[in-house]
Formats: sequence, structure tokens, C-alpha cells
Amino acid sequence: MPPRMGLVMSIGEHAPRSRVIEFAQRAEALGYDALWMGESWGRDVFTGLTHIACSTSRIKLATGIVNVFSRTPALIAQTIASLDEISGGRAILGLGSSGEKVVRDWHGLPFERPVARTREYIEAINLILSGARADYSGNFVKIRDFQLRFNPPRRKVPIYVAAMGPKNIEMVGEVADGWSPVFFSLGHLPEFRRQLQAGAARRARPLDAVAISPWLLCCVTDDLAQARDLARGHLAYYVGGMGRYYNELMQRYGYVEEAKRIRELWLQRDRKGAAALVTDAMVDAIAIVGPRRRCQERMLEMEAQGVSAPVVFLPFSLSRDQLRDTIEGLAPKSFA
Repeated sequence: MPPRMGLVMSIGEHAPRSRVIEFAQRAEALGYDALWMGESWGRDVFTGLTHIACSTSRIKLATGIVNVFSRTPALIAQTIASLDEISGGRAILGLGSSGEKVVRDWHGLPFERPVARTREYIEAINLILSGARADYSGNFVKIRDFQLRFNPPRRKVPIYVAAMGPKNIEMVGEVADGWSPVFFSLGHLPEFRRQLQAGAARRARPLDAVAISPWLLCCVTDDLAQARDLARGHLAYYVGGMGRYYNELMQRYGYVEEAKRIRELWLQRDRKGAAALVTDAMVDAIAIVGPRRRCQERMLEMEAQGVSAPVVFLPFSLSRDQLRDTIEGLAPKSFA
């Protein structure tokens, strides 16, 4: 049986809507289980996934990732229920705290206690989707006498969380349906599982109640050196330029000096120098790159070790041919 895999919409913010639909339909035809669409500074994710829902029939539609600051939980519940209705029960709600730059600089909101806030959002959204009249009083979420006025196809939409820190991962094990980290290291999976288990034990949940669905940086090409270079540039952007979380993650993986130096050079606007400091070991720890058979074997190893639904995530700057080769080379239907 081929692995159950997802795919991130990876064709750029400026792609015309017709190409977005072509991408989604191709992903469905290739057997991908879920299509994840991001939301940053371009189109909003719910409108985009609604358009795709009307042009596909099977593939699941996942938000990747809606932050828990810029929308209220009641609005998120209404919107994901609406998407679930339009798609015929194919929605997945990907939630995350995002980062200080996005929340503070783009939305003008204080970035405070993201783990506790995410927990309250999950609890409140689940309560609203259940159909019950919602009264919820937390530190961040206050809801009184709210109830959905329509009947969505499901009273429970799966909620996946893009968690990276240990406390956040424990929270996922306690209250979420799936864990969707980015820059996932398979070598650290035993540690991650212990963190998920610690949270799950608080609610007497089995560990397998939480799907492990990491976003994996992938590039299928016979030129391994070129694939690693593409991954280097992508990693340098996040480790050097996107706040402290990705930098701290690399340090937890053991790349302490490398991560610090990458950030230093990035802040000095030496982008090439920062990328050059991303070592082959760093790339190979978290990315799946190189010839198709090599990449497929890595995916099968992930599955064998308990990664239930990996998600193909493509580096910046892939050519159209490289994008096609990666999506087709790792498609479930391509596994012999």
C-alpha cells in the first residue's frame, strides 16, 4: 500500500487562480490524500480552499496554517464548518500560533502565551462545532450563548496543530487530532513521541489518537547537490529571518553554532553567506531530497517509524520542471 500523503500548495502567491485549480486537480489525480494551503500575506486560505472544493471531489482540504490571533474562535468555527459543508466533509483545520513578526507587525496584536491561547481555541472551536450552545470562559477566549445556526456534515472537524516547542507538542497530545510540524527531524521522533504521550496521558488518550503529519521539505532530482542547495536557501530564510522559533528549533536539533551564525549573517543581509552555512547534515536531517528512489525510501522509512501522513513541502525557487518531478515522484501512485 502506498503511504497516505499530503501536499502543500506550492506554486507561489502570484499564480493565477486557474493554475491553483490545475495544481489541486493534479494532486487529486496523483492520489494525494490532502492538499494544504498556506496563509501569510497573500490570498486568505478559506476562500482559496472553497474555490478548490468546488473543483475537486475527493482530496481533503487543509488550512496550513490559520493563526490563533487574527480571527476569533467563533469565526474560525463558522468558517471551517462552512468549508466542510461546501466540500462534503473534506475539511481539516490546521491551527498554529504563527510568530511574533506576523502577529505583532502584520496584525498589530500582542504575541502573548501562544500555547495557552491555542489550547483555548481548540477547546472552544470543538465546543461550537459540536452543536452545543457554547459558553466558554478562558484567559483569552470568552464566548457566551453562541450556537451555529446550520447543520454542517460533521460535528467534529479534525484539528491539526503546527507545534514546534516541547510544551506545545505536549498540548497537541492532550487536545488535538494531529501534529503538523515543519522542519521535522525523524531522528528526534522518539523524543517527540514522549512529548505527545505526556500530553495524551493527561486525558487518558492513546498516542495513536494523534496523527503525526509533518511538513517535509522535498525536492526530487537526480542532482543531489543541486537539491541540497535549494533546501539550503529555504532553511536559511526561516532559520535566519523568520523570528526565533525556527532558529531555536535548529539549536535543539544540535546545530547551535550554525543556527546562531546563520541568523547573524541573515541580519547582515548576507543571504548567500547564510545559506552556505546550512550544512549537508542539516539538510539531510530534515529534508527529503535527491533521486526519486532515495526520496521514496525516506518516505517509507517515515511511515515505518510511525509518521502517519507526511506532507510534501517544496523549497522556494524550484523550477516548474523540478516542481513537477517532485510532486509526481512522491505521489502515492508512484510508489511501486
